[in-house]
Amino acid sequence: MTLSTYLLFLVAVTLLIVTPGPTMLMTLTNSVNHGPWRALASLSGALAANFAIMVLSALGLGAVLAASEAAFTTLKVIGAAYLVWLGIRTFRGAGGLDMGAAGPPRGGSLFMQGVLVGASNPKSLLFFTAFFPQFIDPSAPFLPQFLLLSLTFVLGDFLILGAGAFGVGRVAPWLRQAHVVRWINRVCGGLFAVLGGLLLFARRNA
Repeated sequence: MTLSTYLLFLVAVTLLIVTPGPTMLMTLTNSVNHGPWRALASLSGALAANFAIMVLSALGLGAVLAASEAAFTTLKVIGAAYLVWLGIRTFRGAGGLDMGAAGPPRGGSLFMQGVLVGASNPKSLLFFTAFFPQFIDPSAPFLPQFLLLSLTFVLGDFLILGAGAFGVGRVAPWLRQAHVVRWINRVCGGLFAVLGGLLLFARRNA
């Protein structure tokens, strides 16, 4: 892999990360409602799920899903249903994404929330399967290149979304006012539900 190829990968990854999506919405919402450190717990879960998807894609599962309508449809419906459920819970909540807890959610529950959000989009499998090969030199060893690209993606995701979590956290005292949080939850909950609905229309060749 040449330096120019790696720099092009960095540009593509940065554009992908800053594009609003379920992980960004979850991270910012949790930062507002529970603080930036708890938001990092959910972000870590999403990153773990993304890394697992990258590994599965490297092992060929993405090709299986690309060839199997039933497998893709099953994962698509499950992922869409979870995002819609999460949207409804967020929309109706006054204190954020507590996943049914009576008090502030534990780090473990937020981590699992992140895992579910990160794994809820089956298009990620197809994306990484189609995306990574564009930057891998077939004449060079595969594993070092795969590790470099995947760790770059995970680290970039953590840095950018982590910065967003702490940036929002600095104004959290104002944003935690009941009427402000109510509207934040409604907007973010609505966006989660919309993303879940759009996922149902995802095409296997996308």
